[in-house]
Amino acid sequence: MKHTSTILLLAALSAALAPAANAAVETYAIDPVHSHVGFTIRHFVSNVAGTFTKFSGTIDVDRDNLENSSVEAVIEVPSINTFNEHRDADLMTDSYFAAGKFGTMTFKSTSWKKTGDNTFDVAGDLTIRGTTKPVVLKVTLLGFGPGMKGAQLSGWTATTTLQKADFGVTGPAMLGKALGDEVTVSIGIEADLKADAGAKM
Repeated sequence: MKHTSTILLLAALSAALAPAANAAVETYAIDPVHSHVGFTIRHFVSNVAGTFTKFSGTIDVDRDNLENSSVEAVIEVPSINTFNEHRDADLMTDSYFAAGKFGTMTFKSTSWKKTGDNTFDVAGDLTIRGTTKPVVLKVTLLGFGPGMKGAQLSGWTATTTLQKADFGVTGPAMLGKALGDEVTVSIGIEADLKADAGAKM
């Protein structure tokens, strides 16, 4: 009888733990056509805006516990667009992004912390110009829902403020204080559920 009770207890524990161990993680691929990566920086007394037009990444989402989610993204530096060709060319030089040596920027999350019903502090490692620094993105989940042709979508926004000098993006000394150091980043993401998304351990 004692042996039977032990078996039943172990079976009950296994059943209770099984859903957590096999929780489905959905992988969403960032859709660059319906997403944007933008920034602003002070120039003298005004703000100048720009975008990066080529980027990719994935978001692994645990809907049962969104704090277990993760994100990785890559941005192609030469895709910068500040709506001025001469300025864009300057930004590719060693005084700024050194795009010939460091053609991409990367972000990989290390933790998600829930701050509200649909908001999170997403901490991660950001690499620019070969320099990696910890940053925190203020992320809002806009929702999940159907898209065109049966696609399943997720929507997100994220903001953060960076110090460009932290990454060696200083600009020529002749500019002095004309160019601010703080860069405000604003991101909007639409991501498609990958067809092969399924349970992950």
